[in-house]
Parts: sequence; structure tokens; C-alpha cells
Amino acid sequence: MHHLNRIVAALVAVVMFSLPAAASDSARLDGLFDALETAETPAEARRVARDIEHALAQSGSPAMDLLLKRGNGALEAGDSEEAIGHFTALTDHAPDFAEGWHMRAVALARAGRYGPALADVERALSISPRDFNAIYSLGAVLEEVNRPDMAYEAFSRVLEIHPHHEAARAALDRLGPEIGGRDL
Repeated sequence: MHHLNRIVAALVAVVMFSLPAAASDSARLDGLFDALETAETPAEARRVARDIEHALAQSGSPAMDLLLKRGNGALEAGDSEEAIGHFTALTDHAPDFAEGWHMRAVALARAGRYGPALADVERALSISPRDFNAIYSLGAVLEEVNRPDMAYEAFSRVLEIHPHHEAARAALDRLGPEIGGRDL
């Protein structure tokens, strides 16, 4: 019983000490998103966006970070199936880590599996709704499955969060004539 008390005390200490860090991380991320929205120049926006991307890519676990790194490496090498394997292991072991779901969605889309890709990007956005890269990925998949109106909405949302996102701006320019004057 004495052993159990020490374990419970240790768990309480871990939880109590991690709560301020999580709150601090959340406040820092909120500040970065505010700075991104009000960035006056594309260069300033790129710097802030990189800081946000870096923060969103931190799982809190070296093992999970390694799976993310390996999956990204496989994607860069053009091996979608290997990437899917790494990202699946990541999502299995860290189901609350949005970047794992987002990157698996990217890998699935590159493999032509759009239904599962949409499900994964939806899961990523349920965890991290302001992740402009995940929203952009959603738009790209929607465009690929011939839903230009919904893709346009996704790309528009990216620009609400990241007004200087060049790829989203280009996508809107490309899709604008296709959806014409239809109401979204």
C-alpha cells in the first residue's frame, strides 16, 4: 500500500508540473497565430508560420518524433507506402498528435486513397483546428476529388488564418474561374 501511495504521488506531481507547461505552450501558440494573422509582410508571415509549424510538429516524445521524421523522409523519397506505415505507427501510439494524422493524410492522398486521406485530415483538424497546413491539405484533397467549391472554402479558411499563404492564394486564383459566380 505504501508503494501505491508513492506511485500516486509521483503521478500527481507529473500532472501538476505538466499543466503549467501545457498552458504556457497553448498561450505561446495563440500568440503566434495572432502574430501570423496580423503579419504585415510575407517575410514576417513566413517566419511566424515556421515557428507555428515547428510547435505543431512537437509530439513531446522522442520516439514519436522519430516516427514523424522517418515518415517525412519516406514522403520526400517518394515512398508513400513506407510513409503511411510510419505515420500509422505514429497515430496508433500518439492518437492525440494532430501532425501524425495530417501527415498520414498527405501520404494517403499521394497514394491515391482520398477517402482515408479525408478522414485523417478531419481527425487532424479536430485536434488542431487552426493548422493552416492541414486545412490546405484538406483543400488539395477536395480539389483532387473534384469538389472545387469545398476546396475553395478550405483555401479561403487558410487565408483567414495565414493571410500571406502563397499556395492557398494561388489555389483560389486557380479555382475562382472554375466555381464562377456560384454561392458557396
